Amino acid sequence: MNRTVEAPNKTIKKILRKMIDNYKDWHEQLPYALLGYRTTARTLTGAIPYLLVYNTEVVIPTEVEIPSFRIIQEAELDDAEWIRKRYEQLGLIDENRMIVVCHGQLYQQIMARAFNKHVRTRLFQVEQLVLKRIFPNQEEYKGKFAPNWQGPYMVQKVLSGGAVVLAEIDGQEWLRAIN
Repeated sequence: MNRTVEAPNKTIKKILRKMIDNYKDWHEQLPYALLGYRTTARTLTGAIPYLLVYNTEVVIPTEVEIPSFRIIQEAELDDAEWIRKRYEQLGLIDENRMIVVCHGQLYQQIMARAFNKHVRTRLFQVEQLVLKRIFPNQEEYKGKFAPNWQGPYMVQKVLSGGAVVLAEIDGQEWLRAIN
């Protein structure tokens, strides 16, 4: 399954679970759950997607019924002044997008640092015998009762960053390096 679709669906499902009592009327609450999801700031970017596209905040249905200060201010502007203010806002859209890019890079650095705390680096030498782990998402995976390791293999080359080029015991070198 595509992970870019899976994460939002999981989040929307969590929102729906909090909103409904029984599973029969979830479809009636779905528009409200989607509105909540679409108007919430994302952790990675620190911004609401609507804000990044249109450089203005979303007007939720409640604000139409009970006008907020922002809505009252915009309603009192004449057309020419509203257009001028909107044009100024759109001029700042590139600046806002750059702020989001910086925020995303900082977030990725924080996540990488947290992940790398738990990574143990291992140093390999040429001609050392090693086993290769078989992960469930690999082609070699045969099910939960199959072995978790393949090998032994011989380390043919040691590359930077912990990657190695393996070879079969008979000397046949692999085309790809593995990490």
